[in-house]
Amino acid sequence: MKKYEIMFIVKSANESDEIKKSAETMKSIITDNKGKVVEFNELGEKKLAYAIKKEISGYYYVMVVEANKEAISELNRKASINENILRHLIIRLDEE
Repeated sequence: MKKYEIMFIVKSANESDEIKKSAETMKSIITDNKGKVVEFNELGEKKLAYAIKKEISGYYYVMVVEANKEAISELNRKASINENILRHLIIRLDEE
């Protein structure tokens, strides 16, 4: 399995329970597809550089995972169709 760093922004207009649920959903996508979440950081609410879908702030999350290609593809697909996720970025980390 390869290591990936995944950053995603959740709409801040949601209630805190919905925000945490969106973050847990992203984690569960990895674990359900035989991946492992190595690190999970909640960076909190930050102002966006520009408005995204009429939102001016969002909750930032960063996680480091070990997963196969299928798990990453599924996370990418679900993050793209989830209305609570404003943006996401997946970066494959180099082998050390």
